[in-house]
Amino acid sequence: PFLAKSFLTSVSPWIVTAEALAPFRRAQPPRPDGDPAPLPYLDDADDQASGAFAIDLFVDLSTAAMRADTRPPVRLAASAARHMYWTVAQMIAHHASNGCALNPGDLFGTGTLSGPDEASCGSLMELSHNGTAPFVLPDGDTRTFLADGDEITLSARAHAEGFVSIGFGTCSGTVLAAT
Repeated sequence: PFLAKSFLTSVSPWIVTAEALAPFRRAQPPRPDGDPAPLPYLDDADDQASGAFAIDLFVDLSTAAMRADTRPPVRLAASAARHMYWTVAQMIAHHASNGCALNPGDLFGTGTLSGPDEASCGSLMELSHNGTAPFVLPDGDTRTFLADGDEITLSARAHAEGFVSIGFGTCSGTVLAAT
């Protein structure tokens, strides 16, 4: 799974300021029963009260054949930022705890944002049960992993009652054949 961060990596125009996300802050969901409490430097009451975000995340797949036939993409997953185990503040604090400097503009991965059910799997590896259960596309084609010509599109939308939702645009990448 770690290698996913070095395969088909794209950076989108998803630069959204903290101020724009303020209306979409939520309490961090409680940890699962039996999980240890965070270490003291990661356990801040204000962060637990408003360190999560109401952001829905979507992953769509368009095969080369689908694009050639002008068929719409298929939704592989719909998940949400509420499934993050750690808040952004906790990730930054932990990353910097060993002296690693962070600078404006630095990017770091949050990890796979999988939800509790099959429709919210955060990766094709999870959805196909590590390649043992093929995902069947509407045209009968199957995928266990991405294939040459497949295009993945990520999108997200923040929402909160009483506020206009904001979309983050899309981030797409196409798997090219190895040369």
